[in-house]
Amino acid sequence: MNSEEQMLFEKQAEIIKAIGHPLRIAVINFLQTGPQCVCDIAEYVNSERSNVSKHLSIMVKVGILSYTKQGLKVIYTLKRPCICKFLGCITDCLVQQHKEDGKILNAL
Repeated sequence: MNSEEQMLFEKQAEIIKAIGHPLRIAVINFLQTGPQCVCDIAEYVNSERSNVSKHLSIMVKVGILSYTKQGLKVIYTLKRPCICKFLGCITDCLVQQHKEDGKILNAL
């Protein structure tokens, strides 16, 4: 592997790490419906605004989300909606794993 590939893999890992928390995945799921203020995101994920803000900043830092300020409100948007396809792929993996586990149990 050359240095450019190494750098690419490291950047990809940063993004995967940034979504590697259930609350962050829930935020991405919620933002699929459109831009939302941090107050509505916090309510959706049932967490304190300060905690949600920390998670949001991690995803902003790696370029998954963007935000704008509207008066006192901060509105977050999925900057890279294609991340939802990645999460959909993970769901497909889970479904397949469940089917395979069921086949193993049936064989017993």
